[in-house]
Amino acid sequence: MSVIYLDNAATTQMDERVLEEILPFFRDQYGNASSIHTLGREANVAVEQAREKIAHYMGVQPAQVIFTSGATESNNAVIKGVLKASGKRHVVSSPLEHDAVRQPLEKLSEEGVSTSWFSVDSQGQIQTEELESLIRDETALVSVMYVNNETGVINPVPEIASVCRSRGIPLHSDTVQAFGKLPVRFDDLGADFLTLSGHKIHGPKGIGALILNPDVPWTPWMEGGSQERNRRGGTLNVPGIVGLGKAVELAYQEQEARYSYLDHLKGRLAAGLKDAFGDLVQINSERAETSPHILNVSFPVSDGPQLDGEMLLLNLDTEDICVSNGSACTSGAIEASHVLLATGMDEAVAKSSLRFSLSHLNSTEEMDVVVERLKAIIDRMMEAV
Repeated sequence: MSVIYLDNAATTQMDERVLEEILPFFRDQYGNASSIHTLGREANVAVEQAREKIAHYMGVQPAQVIFTSGATESNNAVIKGVLKASGKRHVVSSPLEHDAVRQPLEKLSEEGVSTSWFSVDSQGQIQTEELESLIRDETALVSVMYVNNETGVINPVPEIASVCRSRGIPLHSDTVQAFGKLPVRFDDLGADFLTLSGHKIHGPKGIGALILNPDVPWTPWMEGGSQERNRRGGTLNVPGIVGLGKAVELAYQEQEARYSYLDHLKGRLAAGLKDAFGDLVQINSERAETSPHILNVSFPVSDGPQLDGEMLLLNLDTEDICVSNGSACTSGAIEASHVLLATGMDEAVAKSSLRFSLSHLNSTEEMDVVVERLKAIIDRMMEAV
């Protein structure tokens, strides 16, 4: 068996059908979509076709779709654009957000922007009933992700949207980990801004989109050109946009089948881990509603030192198993997950946690092999302690 890739929340393998759609725009149709000659017009047509495709599946008008370099840019664009347009200096968010939301908010505190954070329970669920009390007259935005990228916990975005709507506060939701696994339609969620990323749904890296409510004041944060109706300057990434359009199309068309299969894989993996490790394994956020593609587990040792998270990952890598202990954007240094710490988990236990993130390209056999190899690894590590 070749490499077993279970880090799909970090990035996904590009779908061959997406690759086939993209290749002509590297080889033959390489024009700049802003140029007026034949190659430019062909590129522009391809961009607008992708925009219309995404708009169709999202249930919005094409003009509501803005192409970006990815979800990090989109999240920054929403937060900074709404603050600038509104003139207000307060945001409500969750301490469990991806760093693409958390870090901009922390940095903005240096400029006088304050953030109120939801409380979190032991299952990694935000206490949404607090929202009314967190909103102020100076609140410009509420930002809450749909599916947590580390635990897979699903946030009740429609309920949050209802409160925001009643108070006249725009809502932003990072839907990167929900696309292709859960239904994501603009009106159904009720948010005013949604962000997505191509490489999380078997599309290309370096491309994403911001879906917005045109009635909400928002100021573009990237200047330097008239592209995207003067809302995002910069030469359009035509191959990436074409690939994103195809990836979104496939994600929507195959969403039900993918959900069912991922649910099966996750159940198989969770059951296998419980059988193999018993009380040593802890399924994090087990009592919360979670997406079928993320399984986050810890190995709390009751008597003796906790397992070394870095050695655990290195041993798995040696066995050709690719997983992570949290967000890809913080990998490279084994740090305790801010998400798990927010749930009250001990730092040493959090460092030994693993995030298995699955794809419809994985197999049932791979789940069984992972359990078998992980059991051997942890047995060796426990003996060495």
